[in-house]
Amino acid sequence: MTHGFGPVTPPDAEVRAAAERRQAQLTKPGGSLGRLEELGNWVAACQGVCPPKQFERARVVVFAGDHGVAQHGVSAYPSEVTAQMVANFLGGGAAVNALAVVAGATVRVADISVDAETDSLIARHKVRRSSGTIDREDALTLAEVASALAAGKAIADEEIDAGADVLIAGDMGIGNTTPATALIATLTDTEPVAAVGRGTGIDDAGWARKVAAIRDAMRRARPVAKDPVELLRVAAGADFAAMAAFLAQAATRRTPVILDGVVVTAAALVAEDLAAGASAWWLAGHRSTEPAHNLALQRLRLDPLLDMNMRLGEASGALTALPLLRAAVATLAEMSTFAEAGVSTADTDTADNTDLTIPADTADAPGLTAPTDTASATPDLRK
Repeated sequence: MTHGFGPVTPPDAEVRAAAERRQAQLTKPGGSLGRLEELGNWVAACQGVCPPKQFERARVVVFAGDHGVAQHGVSAYPSEVTAQMVANFLGGGAAVNALAVVAGATVRVADISVDAETDSLIARHKVRRSSGTIDREDALTLAEVASALAAGKAIADEEIDAGADVLIAGDMGIGNTTPATALIATLTDTEPVAAVGRGTGIDDAGWARKVAAIRDAMRRARPVAKDPVELLRVAAGADFAAMAAFLAQAATRRTPVILDGVVVTAAALVAEDLAAGASAWWLAGHRSTEPAHNLALQRLRLDPLLDMNMRLGEASGALTALPLLRAAVATLAEMSTFAEAGVSTADTDTADNTDLTIPADTADAPGLTAPTDTASATPDLRK
């Protein structure tokens, strides 16, 4: 089912195979760049061209929204911090801004449901002020969830039409790990105590309140768990609906996405239900310290690029991973082949240059080789 989204076409398998063949011809032992090779092949398949092109417009979209459940002691910070951090983003003073400069990306902030007035430039797609308190009421009305889905789809189209060639979704919202965990625990059939983390750094009493809130939210969510739109309406929020639509539409538009932490990945779980096959267009930037994040990654069969004990959100983990993706593109596109560099291969009689060659039946020996066919041995980069 696509739930209003176009069909998702997977990355080009023929181009991926061409990239695998090119990897075998580059001046290195086969597989010696490890996962960088797999990532480069994936980018080539997404772009439909080999060698792939370096990213020219990496774009971050931070989806900001408040949640009523934050008023009930599930976060270490008050809800007012959401609007304050949005202003910090716009002023260039947040982690997402600093990391974007290093990674060669630009940042957009979208106020979807911040419980405050924000700059009109970022509030064009605003649905409401704060989503409902999900442990005791629906997050959204039917009209609001439709508006949030339309907002996320429109934002993806705006960025892709403006030339974005890789997208990163980020989040900002005090209390948003509570609906994120409720979504993930519901969709993975996990008990709350096994899924709930410390979020912004709550103490034991806060953790207990968070577990109770998620337990009650899951009780309300279970009857609608198989309907992604209803699930977003009942137990998520406007920012989650917008993120899910953004991720689904990016896949429909054949644009790769780097996912961030637990909040974005919770939205991705729902997006995969909105547009089947969308996850083929996503990478997991990192593994956060939130237990629910690992559950969601396992369900999506995504293997994160980094594991650095990060839990900030804001797209910080995904941005930290972006240079790795750039490196994968660079090695596949810019390295010389054996023929171009005049470097001998295993198929060349080079008795006087044994340091550069290995016989075909000793593939584990040191040296350079260019195997003729590695397609069957190349794993899915997401596993």
